[in-house]
Amino acid sequence: MQLRRFAHIHRILGVVLAACCWFSVSTCSAASRLTDFLGKAEPTELVPGADRFGPLQGEPAIAPVYRKDELVGFAYLNSEVSNATGYSGKPIHILVGIDPKGVLTGLKLVDHKEPIVLVGIPVQRILDVMNKLTGTDMASVARGDARPPQIDIVSGATVTVLVMGDSIVRSATKLIRSGRIGTQDPSAAAAAPPLRKSLAGGSGEIRDWETLLGDGSIRRLHLTVADVNQAFEKSSNPAAAEHPEQGDPEESFIEMFAADVAVPTIGRSLLGDDGFDRLAARLKPGQQAILVAGSGRYSFKGSGYVRGGIFDRIELIQDGNSMRFRDRDHTRLGAVAAEGAPELREIALFVVPSGFAFDPTEPWSLQLAVQRVINTRDKALLTFDLGYTLPDAYIKTEPAPPPVIQPPSPAAAPAPVSGAAANPLDEEPLWMRIWRGNVVNIGITIAALGVLTLIFFFQNSLVRRPALYTWVRRGYLAFILVWLGWYANAQLSVVNVMTFANSLMSGFNWEYFLSAPLIFLLWAAVAAGLLFWGRGPFCGWLCPFGALQELLSNLAKALKVPQYRLPWGLHERLWPIKYIIFLGLFGMSLYSTALAEQLAEVEPFKTAIVLKFVREWPYVIYALTVLAAGLFVERFFCRYMCPLGAALAIPGRIRTFEWLRRWKECGSPCQRCANECPVQAIHPEGHINVNECIYCMHCQELYFDDHRCPHMIQVRLKREKREALSSPSIRSGKGPDTLITAGGRPIPGLSAEAIAPPAT
Repeated sequence: MQLRRFAHIHRILGVVLAACCWFSVSTCSAASRLTDFLGKAEPTELVPGADRFGPLQGEPAIAPVYRKDELVGFAYLNSEVSNATGYSGKPIHILVGIDPKGVLTGLKLVDHKEPIVLVGIPVQRILDVMNKLTGTDMASVARGDARPPQIDIVSGATVTVLVMGDSIVRSATKLIRSGRIGTQDPSAAAAAPPLRKSLAGGSGEIRDWETLLGDGSIRRLHLTVADVNQAFEKSSNPAAAEHPEQGDPEESFIEMFAADVAVPTIGRSLLGDDGFDRLAARLKPGQQAILVAGSGRYSFKGSGYVRGGIFDRIELIQDGNSMRFRDRDHTRLGAVAAEGAPELREIALFVVPSGFAFDPTEPWSLQLAVQRVINTRDKALLTFDLGYTLPDAYIKTEPAPPPVIQPPSPAAAPAPVSGAAANPLDEEPLWMRIWRGNVVNIGITIAALGVLTLIFFFQNSLVRRPALYTWVRRGYLAFILVWLGWYANAQLSVVNVMTFANSLMSGFNWEYFLSAPLIFLLWAAVAAGLLFWGRGPFCGWLCPFGALQELLSNLAKALKVPQYRLPWGLHERLWPIKYIIFLGLFGMSLYSTALAEQLAEVEPFKTAIVLKFVREWPYVIYALTVLAAGLFVERFFCRYMCPLGAALAIPGRIRTFEWLRRWKECGSPCQRCANECPVQAIHPEGHINVNECIYCMHCQELYFDDHRCPHMIQVRLKREKREALSSPSIRSGKGPDTLITAGGRPIPGLSAEAIAPPAT
């Protein structure tokens, strides 16, 4: 008994010792990792004027930064403080400099494995966006006095930029709240007793527009064309300044008004008695509603709410928290009831959602985003604030009741130290914000996948109508190319396969796969498609680059470009090339992910789809060469070079169903389907090679065609012969010299006289 007890204690001690060793190794590796990365940066790059780093402190490690003997800031590695896993599945390491007061002073990207940044998007373009965070007072964000800074999106690298910006903001606020960085001013306690504010009662006095505007019940933001042009000139984006607004500089760009119409006097004056009564019946206790109106050449509504149900040009901000209104919060108004109101082009009534903590007695602001198009891919953005403070006449103050102090319960959970602990950054992961901001694109993608599912399940009905099938297929491919590829940049790549495999070996995490919603949905659809139909659904229907090849091939055929069909022996020996490429890339990814991702440029997807050929000339020439080959040999790249197609073909062998029909005559002797298969996926013996089939359904169109398929032609002729023999004219014996035909063709040896009964 004692021996068993001793063995049990020994095992427990072993586990504890192993855990301690693991923690010790982790701590040491973290410290050494920061030390290694600090060697890649000069102190002045992170904190201007600094000349040396001090010894590392604490866990996660931070390094004090000095100017001689004066402490001027701190440096830390973002990936050690907050999640920084990028699209590649590997952490994005950024050295962050911050001063003792919590203001960001410098950033340096020291290591990453992001494929879009390694080859494609210039690193400097990413850094220019990140450097806009420099100078941000993160202490105010940590306290909840300011909202988290927003960063510009880089087309083609959205996930990477969002992860980097989110990691910098989260890591800084986490260190500040821990007390290790940033000054905390505890002198908020005052001698005067706290006051509690609330809205004053009253039935609501009716006032005219000028009175409401004069006492601050309505607040106004007015920008002229000159104001906006000057603001962009002062911004750090010279390209935006080169595209000024045209027209009279004194012309009104936008004149925007805002008011809290849940207050009876303001609401009845602007909405009228009936309008205010309807609003009051709709609002929950304490809920507020804001009227926003505007005129001028710029719309505060924009068109985003039509596509995505969200008003992306205005944002409600209070105490560092922010929200954007959605279409369900919006009511369009035709006019304002207040006497003397100007003519306003658009008037909107927004109900503040009850889930947003909004205090009408405290100041708030409505932030207007002004967009400027630089070129087809880039936009510049500036924000202007319309501040609002409810006039004192609508507010009553009274001493707050003393807090009820109760003895703490041992079982009770500790309460949050401050309101800052409820910061949205801590409550909501980045991937959830990305999904919520892409609701429309997600809905369109799901709908497109649903349509493809219907096409596959009802394929027999579709292919029996060749003309309809042709236009459905071309229309779907055009949608995949233009919307899914060029607009949404949802092009799957062999890099995704290597990332997934590496994540399984190094620690799987759903978060970074969920950070790209459309890519995630497509991979889920591809995984389901592999079980049902193999690689065909993606390669033949969902790949934007494959769609581009096929549509160009259709155009080439229409223009009578010569088409070449490789001899079967050569064609069969070229198939393995893509498998060799895939295995080489996969093996290289086990050695160096960064090098494998660079070699994955054998796929021209990034050049032709994601970057839309706006890239260095060698990549563009390569992509155009591949596409040019496809003009003469249909889907040349898909057949012989695509490593992603090879990667999907391997698990595609486990498909559950075989829905492609064949006749016993297929391949022996008939070769029509094999000769007409666009990618030569049908063997001369007649069977379909599922590893190479893109499920274009052309063979199924032929399968049911009783004018092209020899088997179906025989079936049709026999049917027409039976119909001819059973017709009344034949049975009556009329027309002794009439030939019996089937489908317009005479049947030799048969005539009405020959088959007529003998005369009695």
